[in-house]
Amino acid sequence: MAVVDPTLDVELAMIAAGASCVIGCDEVGRGALAGPVGVGVAVVGPAAANIPAGLRDSKMLSEPRREAMAPVAAAWASHSAVGLASAAEVDELGIIACLGLAGKRALAQLHAAGVDIAGSVVLLDGNDDWLNKALNTPLNVVTRVRADQDCGSVAAASVIAKVHRDRLMIEADALNPGYGWAGNKGYGSAAHMKAIALLGPTLLHRKSWLSITA
Repeated sequence: MAVVDPTLDVELAMIAAGASCVIGCDEVGRGALAGPVGVGVAVVGPAAANIPAGLRDSKMLSEPRREAMAPVAAAWASHSAVGLASAAEVDELGIIACLGLAGKRALAQLHAAGVDIAGSVVLLDGNDDWLNKALNTPLNVVTRVRADQDCGSVAAASVIAKVHRDRLMIEADALNPGYGWAGNKGYGSAAHMKAIALLGPTLLHRKSWLSITA
């Protein structure tokens, strides 16, 4: 089955219905054993240009292709940002709360850049609004299954966030050799699990998860 490039149909309909802009939102690193969880956001408005050729959900792109597309996606969106919640915060608060925390931090960056957060629609991939659970003032959040595949703003957020987090894990690998983070990006590969058993966990490991997966 051919993969269809994302379009702006959903976003443009939301803007036509009164939204000042649409903020595509997607998470990365949710299931990793090490490293932060991240939330990417990408803003499109009424004057958004056509989707850049080849932009799609980060999971559908190879690592080199994601690296090439991330700056293209960031240039296409009027604004973009990535918020993070650390492994220690995941241990303390739980993964769902940390998704919201990372999303809140990403939105704060947009707000500082002058984006009309209150007048926007946040288009969130999936079927669970974990974002509003972390906000003092609820936003207009619309959840959509497969939004990362069907909606350009969410695809852009996905690629931008994935590349941002991957680079952090590659840098962390150089400081914490032996766990293979440059390759597995903190996810629970067999080699990563073996390294944890041999070397023990680091400060970047979600220790509350290790007893579950061990």
